[in-house]
Amino acid sequence: MSIAKDINPTNESAATTDLAIEGIDEPVVLRYFETMNAGEYEATAVLFGDTGTMQPPFEQPIEGKEAIANYLKAEAKGMQLSPKEGIAESLDNDQTQIQVTGKVQTPLFGVNVSWIFLLSAEREILHTRIKLLASPQELLSLRR
Repeated sequence: MSIAKDINPTNESAATTDLAIEGIDEPVVLRYFETMNAGEYEATAVLFGDTGTMQPPFEQPIEGKEAIANYLKAEAKGMQLSPKEGIAESLDNDQTQIQVTGKVQTPLFGVNVSWIFLLSAEREILHTRIKLLASPQELLSLRR
């Protein structure tokens, strides 16, 4: 599989929802949630830099657009992400860190989540870490 090079990750006309996250107006982060909720995992992967990584809960980071798209196709089907609010922080090296909190609903359960995005000066996702915000008891009930 090859990730399409002609997908424009910040193309406003490609937006599928009127998503709003309190405190966040960064287009690449909004597109992340829009494409994830639309099941457009290749479009999600294009938002990452060439060596960008995604770190799902309890897993090692997944590196590269193709690997991220493949992972999402296998693991994210049926998920609906509901980001609520976030904060952005400019870092010394022209990078931006954005933390968003919200909820993920899967076909089997819902859980509170935080997403931490590290963006390059070029507005590509360098790293995304997804953390479950649940008590140990809640996490035990999610085991497969």
